[in-house]
Amino acid sequence: MGKKTWFVILAVLVIIVGGVTYANASKKASTNTITIGSVTSDADIWRHLAKSDAAKRLKLNIKVKEFTDGLTLNKATAEGQVDVNAFQSYSYFQAFNQDTKDGKLVAIGTTYLEPLGIYSSKYKSVKDIPDGATIAITKDQADEARGLKLLADAGLIKIASDFGALDGLEKVTANPHHFKFKEIDDTTGGRLLHDNGVDAVLISNSVSQAAGLNVLKDAIYYEHINNHTRANVNILATAAKNKDNKTYQKLLTLYRDKASQKYITDKYHGTKTEVVKPLSYFKGVK
Repeated sequence: MGKKTWFVILAVLVIIVGGVTYANASKKASTNTITIGSVTSDADIWRHLAKSDAAKRLKLNIKVKEFTDGLTLNKATAEGQVDVNAFQSYSYFQAFNQDTKDGKLVAIGTTYLEPLGIYSSKYKSVKDIPDGATIAITKDQADEARGLKLLADAGLIKIASDFGALDGLEKVTANPHHFKFKEIDDTTGGRLLHDNGVDAVLISNSVSQAAGLNVLKDAIYYEHINNHTRANVNILATAAKNKDNKTYQKLLTLYRDKASQKYITDKYHGTKTEVVKPLSYFKGVK
């Protein structure tokens, strides 16, 4: 066999070995990339954390994929199009798992409580809201349940002792002030605050921020971290098959890093209150 032939064979072998090495490297890089699905401000947070020194220390290669609605995002997570999602409260997560016919999700850990607030341009205290007043509340099942719990916590109504994450107005057991409830799309809350036909509006923190409001300063009543608001704590979630994925668990370490928390606190003016709790914290939540 001539030298030329040996040279050709050697060149082919180099190309083959190089190709296999490149393929393996690409596969490894792909495997180490975590795709996080998120919406609005949470997407902004994770884009920042993905570029942080803490992410580098933890060897986390994060890609953020933004969605416009939670249901689509949860389905994408269950189907494996997204590895982990960061946007939802535990009650929203429960509602999805209860209703879905697709794959189930599991919680990885807690992130924050973003307080739901009661706002009014007419009254400075919930005690000032008069009998017969109209209160606007989100019509989405999980959000409506959360809003009714807040109204009950404020002493404005009473709800059934077995009130759950998907319950609504039918579970209001006492309405002593004869309030009228106007069911709305959450995104319209900021505009309705100045509607003459509405006396008070329940607005989520993301919507209130978009309207230039700060729940800690502008709401006349808002959620605090306690036993009544456990279901409203936000979580990281993934498909059930990933429940023991240790790399995904590192995302909690990244989120709870001091520099990460300083960024979140400064950017959102303290309205995303960090919650560091074990998953057992949700035991018994309905």
